[in-house]
Amino acid sequence: RYFLVGSNPAETKYRVLKIDRTEPKDLVIIDDKHVYTQQEVRELLGRLDLGNRTKIGQKGSSGLSRAVSAFGVVGFVRFLEGYYIVLITKRRKMADIGGHAIYKIEDTNMIYIPNDSVRVTHPDEARYLRIFQNVDLSSNFYFSYSYDLSHSLQYNLTVLRMPLETLKPETTQTRQESFDIFEDEGLSTQGGSGVFGICSKPYEKYVWNGKLLEAAKNTVHRDWLLHIIHGFCGQSKLLIYGRPIYVTLIARRSSKFAGTRFLKRGANCEGDVANEVETEQILYDASVMSFSAGSYSSYVQVRGSVPLYWSQDISTMMPKPPITLDQADPFAHVAALHFDQMLQRFGSPIIILNLVKEREKRKHERILSEELVAAVMYLNQFLPPEHAIIYIPWDMAKYTKSKLCNVLDRLNVIAESVVKKTGFFVNRPDSYCSILRPDEKWNELGGYVVSTGRLQTGVLRTNCVDCLDRTNTAQFMVGKCALAYQLYSLGLIDKPNLQFDTDAVRLFEELYEDHGDTLSLQYGGSQLVHRVKTYRKIAPWTQHSKDIMQTLSRYYSNAFSDADRQDSINLFLGVFKPTEGKPHLWELPTDFYLHHKNTLSLSQMRRSYTYWWTAGVLKHLPLPFDEVTCAENRHKLTVKKFHKYEEEIDIHNEFFRPYELSSFDETFCLAMTNSTRDFMPKNVGIDPSPFTVRKPDETGKSVLGNKSNREEAVLQRKTAASAPPPPSEEAVSSSSEDDSGTDKEDEGAVSQRSTPVKVADTGDNAKMTENVVQSTKDVYGVNLSDVPSEDDLAIYTRFVQLGQSQHKQDKSSQQFCSKHHLDKVINLIPISSFSQDNIYEVQPPRVDRKSTEIFHAHIQAGRGNMQPLGKDDFLMYREYIRNRYL
Repeated sequence: RYFLVGSNPAETKYRVLKIDRTEPKDLVIIDDKHVYTQQEVRELLGRLDLGNRTKIGQKGSSGLSRAVSAFGVVGFVRFLEGYYIVLITKRRKMADIGGHAIYKIEDTNMIYIPNDSVRVTHPDEARYLRIFQNVDLSSNFYFSYSYDLSHSLQYNLTVLRMPLETLKPETTQTRQESFDIFEDEGLSTQGGSGVFGICSKPYEKYVWNGKLLEAAKNTVHRDWLLHIIHGFCGQSKLLIYGRPIYVTLIARRSSKFAGTRFLKRGANCEGDVANEVETEQILYDASVMSFSAGSYSSYVQVRGSVPLYWSQDISTMMPKPPITLDQADPFAHVAALHFDQMLQRFGSPIIILNLVKEREKRKHERILSEELVAAVMYLNQFLPPEHAIIYIPWDMAKYTKSKLCNVLDRLNVIAESVVKKTGFFVNRPDSYCSILRPDEKWNELGGYVVSTGRLQTGVLRTNCVDCLDRTNTAQFMVGKCALAYQLYSLGLIDKPNLQFDTDAVRLFEELYEDHGDTLSLQYGGSQLVHRVKTYRKIAPWTQHSKDIMQTLSRYYSNAFSDADRQDSINLFLGVFKPTEGKPHLWELPTDFYLHHKNTLSLSQMRRSYTYWWTAGVLKHLPLPFDEVTCAENRHKLTVKKFHKYEEEIDIHNEFFRPYELSSFDETFCLAMTNSTRDFMPKNVGIDPSPFTVRKPDETGKSVLGNKSNREEAVLQRKTAASAPPPPSEEAVSSSSEDDSGTDKEDEGAVSQRSTPVKVADTGDNAKMTENVVQSTKDVYGVNLSDVPSEDDLAIYTRFVQLGQSQHKQDKSSQQFCSKHHLDKVINLIPISSFSQDNIYEVQPPRVDRKSTEIFHAHIQAGRGNMQPLGKDDFLMYREYIRNRYL
């Protein structure tokens, strides 16, 4: 058997899974649902070790040996033989949202479960295993133990604010499983000591290991289920005069109709589109960590292929294969399903920004525009006018070639109108300063205003043909506009405007370029070809040669490696399930039938051509149906009552871990990209505000020496797909197997995070030797004259006399000092709690009666005279006993 022992971060509570290895093809998992303490787990493992030894009392041959240490279970998978278990063996912290850590999977391990004695071998098993492992889980897969990554921040915080009355009926079904000795006395229900925890079902569309967890989902406790997302996650620190603001970018790639560039185009029969990615930018003040007390803001936008039946034939080996419409869809059936999903998740208005070419010599991209316009016009006939889908066509390629038009200025106008319509999420009400100094743009802002802040209603859906280069630039401009509103709502800037060439926008642009490169590698096989600098027309001449190389890389990937990648994705996501006696995955001529279920069976349910939305969605618009309080949504929530001192809900202990030896480097993410260290000019006297426009040569990047050093410093946060690990990680991963996974992760984290800081230091040393002696003008901003003027000397003399009058002087000095010198001196009154406030003597402050009584009680307790305990003391002691020993 395999025994899987899982613990909480503090290692005070444990659960144990027993996996049977005698079944050759079935998965048999036994979960006793019991929560063990550390001592109980040690005793249990000790008994198992003793009971499984070959000879009683023989210490040499252990009955129980550790196979692997891991950070989580990705899932269970079976091909033609028995089941494998996929474990996360290495992780790296990528971001932090309100004390909840988000990790990137760095390494995984697949273990075959059935014993060799019962194994039934199959000749094609090894090939399926190789195809499955082609999906590199160490590139851009993310998970979190305590934060739901498949939902937006708005959803997660809205669910937390649901009225308690609507949740109480659910709590009786999920009572606390551990035995509670104080339950009869009503401690957990009286006195406000109970805290409700809400666990929501993940949004299946963005979960990539949903099929892998299906085999064990109904058997094991939900704490074992770890849902992973695929896409991008990056976080940078914006320092505003020392105040830390974390800017986080999370991209969730859809697991429905997923695949590579030319093999997945348009939509499937269920309304899921290719290359669909939801991008969320989260901004919060990192000086306050809790979700309830802190200031959090987010903005969500979506990219995805045009929701029609269309494809491109790659057998012609052309760089731009012709676009063909595969099926006629006069009633926009597929588009209706797609926009129905969006109305449920985001509310209204849905804004489509279509960037494909409008004018072409040979009709190519325009085919998609014409069909999309017809579909949107048809669907809008049946929606109320105030909730209609908004369609914005804009030929970005044409404007880029024009010398008269500035592309980004035009995009900025579109971005302003979009953000005004959708609004954004913020969890605090408008500041009083917005009433005192009203801003026109702020007053026109849309969205949904509630007592606790603002909600984003509706979403921008951007697309071009590939949804890569043009789309990323358009999303950056909309994100930049939303970032200005987010900063304004948190009271950090006085007007909702951000200029280019400021430290804040440079930091945000770099985040978006990493985001675009990563998504482009996943779908297109190369990094971005056209970047924001290309459209600003400030890209260096060397950029053109890089663009050509990226184009060639993309073409090569699409022509030769995309088919294998598509097979791997189909197998990993469970779209194709190997079955004995049926064709193998590599024998299929196409995967069209796997992704379009209506080709295999005729659906009995037929949707209306006019009422194309789900029942109930229209009633709650503009609010998204998924976030309103109704019976359907309550079924998705699991409510559990915790004690307020329980470790599971103690974010402070979870984040700072006072019970273990940890480093500042790991706790506070010192190597995170920082606006002051990485973008602000290093000349002293420069305005340190990240919202000041800099000259092109006034960048922090020049301090890091040449460009290669700068790229090396940022390498730790970039997460390009299939990138080889740095040497420090290889050294850690090749260490002995006996080391625990935690040690490996800590060593790896320290080595990774110290690298960028060292690079920055070596770049600085050369400059510091040159600038040891600086002029007073450089240091203080003024030229100090050689001799002070008479007026300055008189002011200084008066200042010295004021100080002397406050000092207690002895009699000799008083006699020496003539009286007429101090005639005009003002007697200053000390304003502190001390009566004599000077450097020579200090009088202790007065102590109030309550403090004196506490001190006397402490002295008496030391002598053995104890005071009778009150009711509060008994309750506190019981809570301590319960949390410590139960």
